[in-house]
Amino acid sequence: MVSKDEKLNRIKNDIFEKIEEYYKVKGEKSFIPGKDRILYAGAVFDEKEVISMVDSILKGWFGLGAKAREFNDLFSNYLGVFKTVLVNSGSSANLLALSSLCSKKIKKPIKKGSEVITPAVTFPTTFNPILQTDLKPVLVDVDIATYNCNVEQLKEAVTSKTSAIMLPHTLGNPNDMDTVMDIVEDYDLYLIEDNCDSLGSEFDGKKTGSFGVLSTYSFYPAHHITMGEGGAIAISKKDMQLYRTIRSLRDWGRDCWCEGDELSPNGACKKRFDWEINGIKYDHRYIYSHIGYNLKPTEIMTAMCLEQFKRINKFTRKRRENFQYLYNNLKKYEEYLILPVHHKKANPSWFAFPITVKNDAGFSREDITSFLEKKGIMTRLIFAGDITKQPAYKDISFRISGPKKNAENIMTNAFFIGVYPGLDMPRLKYINGIFNDFFKEVK
Repeated sequence: MVSKDEKLNRIKNDIFEKIEEYYKVKGEKSFIPGKDRILYAGAVFDEKEVISMVDSILKGWFGLGAKAREFNDLFSNYLGVFKTVLVNSGSSANLLALSSLCSKKIKKPIKKGSEVITPAVTFPTTFNPILQTDLKPVLVDVDIATYNCNVEQLKEAVTSKTSAIMLPHTLGNPNDMDTVMDIVEDYDLYLIEDNCDSLGSEFDGKKTGSFGVLSTYSFYPAHHITMGEGGAIAISKKDMQLYRTIRSLRDWGRDCWCEGDELSPNGACKKRFDWEINGIKYDHRYIYSHIGYNLKPTEIMTAMCLEQFKRINKFTRKRRENFQYLYNNLKKYEEYLILPVHHKKANPSWFAFPITVKNDAGFSREDITSFLEKKGIMTRLIFAGDITKQPAYKDISFRISGPKKNAENIMTNAFFIGVYPGLDMPRLKYINGIFNDFFKEVK
């Protein structure tokens, strides 16, 4: 007689086989030049991710569990860091990273009103946590071809009030980490690496995201791997108090830090009911040591990301290949365009291909991006550009350290196109052909 468990396993395997069959029939869609739009980014996945997610759904546990723990361990080992904490977005990761460094529970909390240095060319949710934690932003210019912090301005921006640097590796391009780390060590500053664009990038053979005390990641579909939304914080060196603080702030401010045995009556620590509040016996899962948030992803999302992570080396290699293919074609137009450069020690895992139109090019950014868009090639601007010019920050107090000539130039003249792994050779050749057509008209 067939048991209930055997029947369920058979049905589950049938479901998985149907998913595999679906993706075999679906196959790869042939590219139709001039008709199909070429995206600047997108999720690349197949039946493996879907089966993993369905498997989690059928198990019926939707909160973070075994797959989340497996991902955390794999991701930490990949980066060479102490711990990883999953969150619901890269933006939440940035907020939690800075919030945790302001917590009175850690050894050296950042004081309210302290300064945090960050580049003027940035994404809003790299900049916003500085404001949201009652700290003062100090903005520095960027270098025009790397789109990263100008390290000379970065050093000059440090004062006695400076506590931290919020440092994005823009579009996958690593900062000059030799100089950055000298500044961090000389002035005893916290470094948070916004590594959302840069998973897989390296500087001097070391992964970006492993230099600062904390680093942040986005798993939005445009990024290097995806779980639909989602993100993570990595803690570089062993610091259990900082780890527990991040967990607490992520999980409603809850003091409990147990992992595993989610359904165990007395918790994984076996001491769940041995705690007190003002002499009252109280369940540790309902003791709150921070004014926190709920910024957790789900086990279903993690199931997808776990499969995505198995492809990270392949994805990174393809991004670099796509970048180089486009660069080789666009190099002949350097009379008109500023092409991206990277530090000699850097090995970027490019998020995109940034381009700045020269002031004397004879055409504008709008001319070339409109041409590309009309031909079906998606373009994007360099995030917020010079963020001080955005309407949301009109009445915000911040300090600008030195002129930001390059930030203003990028705001006016820069854009990017995609290099993500979904771009195959027919699409790449089409992109190159359209650029060639544009410059035939210019000449």
